[in-house]
Amino acid sequence: MPGTTRERGSIVTDGDHRPHAATVFDAIGEAYEKAFAGSRAHRASLEWLLGQLKPGSRVLDVGSGTGRPTAQMLADAGHDVLGVDVSPVMVDLAARQVPGAAFRCADIREMSLPDRSFDAVCVYFSLLQLSRAEQSVLIGRLARAVRPGGRLVLATVPLDVEDVEAVFMGQPVRVTSFGAGEFAAMAGAAGLTVLRQERTVFTPAHPEAIPEPHLFLYCRRDEAPVP
Repeated sequence: MPGTTRERGSIVTDGDHRPHAATVFDAIGEAYEKAFAGSRAHRASLEWLLGQLKPGSRVLDVGSGTGRPTAQMLADAGHDVLGVDVSPVMVDLAARQVPGAAFRCADIREMSLPDRSFDAVCVYFSLLQLSRAEQSVLIGRLARAVRPGGRLVLATVPLDVEDVEAVFMGQPVRVTSFGAGEFAAMAGAAGLTVLRQERTVFTPAHPEAIPEPHLFLYCRRDEAPVP
């Protein structure tokens, strides 16, 4: 992948472009990991993925945050992990906490994603500050970046909302999402087969947190994703 350092624990930063999400998650930092560490559904989806992968698989973690648990579990199992996040604070934390993976500070929308370049992709709640059109385009690109038969785990907050104001862990954000059916349909339109869906309600360990609906899609990349 052009411009990406593949050495373990390395960081590559792309220019000075800073989406609003970078500012939000720079401010949240390691508190995010503490707030979401208790998500059993997240870990269960990772355990499923680990059971699907061949040794030394190449995995892309979109919105990698602090690197834990996603990149850490995958790297500890011997996989070749690239984490991408817009927040330099998060990327720095991840590189220090998970030296067995590589991390890149970049906007995934602007990255080159060659077809069939990964065995699996993880997207844990990292789409919520993108528009619906951007989410749809990105899922299509990520599907094409996975080899035929590869796996994707997609997680979101399944609410029918578009560009609404909210406060997340003390930070003002604007959120866009899809209902559960529409989110699964978007994955299908990208050429993915949804093998399994898991819905749960999770309350982050944070004083300002409220219960959140979570949806996890366990997906397989079909032979010919939609262009």
